[in-house]
Amino acid sequence: MTSFAIARRRVAEHRTGSLAFAALFVAALVAAVLWSIMSAHAAKTVSVQLSAAKAAALVAATSASPAENRAVGEQAKLINAALPFSTSPLQAAQPFAIRGDDLDHRRALLCLTQAVYYEAGFEPMEGRRAVAQVVLNRMRHPAFPKSVCGVVYQGASSPVCQFSFVCDGSLYRAPAAAAWRDAKAVAEAALAGFVETAVGSATHYHADYVAPRWAPMLTKITQLGAHIFYRWPGTWGMRAAFTGRYIGEPQDPLALRPPLRSVSEPGMVDPTVSLTQAGPPIARAENDVGGLLDTTKGWTLHIPGPDEVATATSRALAEQRAKAPGPAVVVAASGAPVIASR
Repeated sequence: MTSFAIARRRVAEHRTGSLAFAALFVAALVAAVLWSIMSAHAAKTVSVQLSAAKAAALVAATSASPAENRAVGEQAKLINAALPFSTSPLQAAQPFAIRGDDLDHRRALLCLTQAVYYEAGFEPMEGRRAVAQVVLNRMRHPAFPKSVCGVVYQGASSPVCQFSFVCDGSLYRAPAAAAWRDAKAVAEAALAGFVETAVGSATHYHADYVAPRWAPMLTKITQLGAHIFYRWPGTWGMRAAFTGRYIGEPQDPLALRPPLRSVSEPGMVDPTVSLTQAGPPIARAENDVGGLLDTTKGWTLHIPGPDEVATATSRALAEQRAKAPGPAVVVAASGAPVIASR
């Protein structure tokens, strides 16, 4: 190999090494820039963990009486508009598919339908779905009960209900049939895994014509229709904090309702009428313990097999015939008995 060829080979090797070094340098520089951006983004969007005392104070503040609102009406709308929305990315909730028996499902469906209808029955569809999502978000958060009905009826036995319709007599007003059907469809979808991503991990909301004192304490997410939605601040309001496990529906929603104070108010109806129009009431035995088998009452669980069904049906029919009242007998003016027809 000539000296010229050797020199050219060394130049090529040097150039190749320089290019490789340059490529490594550029890759390292890009990685450093990306790391810097990600770190800055994380520092901006991740808040510190709430202390137990701060969490307790927030729960107490958001459970206060509506009478403690800062303002209502147009003044409230101005106050709400002045509170900025969060610029942090939304974290959509995990899908929730209800587990449990048929009684759990019927109870959860009734309670969630009530919440959607009485809270947002005539709001845009996205707003109705958002209310259902808030209920499910609450059920999964450590600060709230672990059943759908428990969340909806929280505070029903105290002066302040978490959802105002539970305590203000709305449950005793007959709902509009079409809007009730729509609310039920929204509730069914939510219990089957539908997620309303627009509200992320929201656990609170209020109408835009009221300004609650707790609003500035939470993270304002979005407004859908007339409702403004919020999540807990810090990591307590992020998806990782929603660790609660669904326990089923241990209480009958009909038993959770506060008593009707008066039926004389305009629009009020008898509760049985309201329930009939709002969907069939859930039948319960006198010793119902919330869908759980109460063995202290002497009940034992028995599911008849195929060979028992016919016999059991015949026995039940025979017992019903034996207990059925006979034809009514009246006495005519002549004194002769007359069988009255039915």
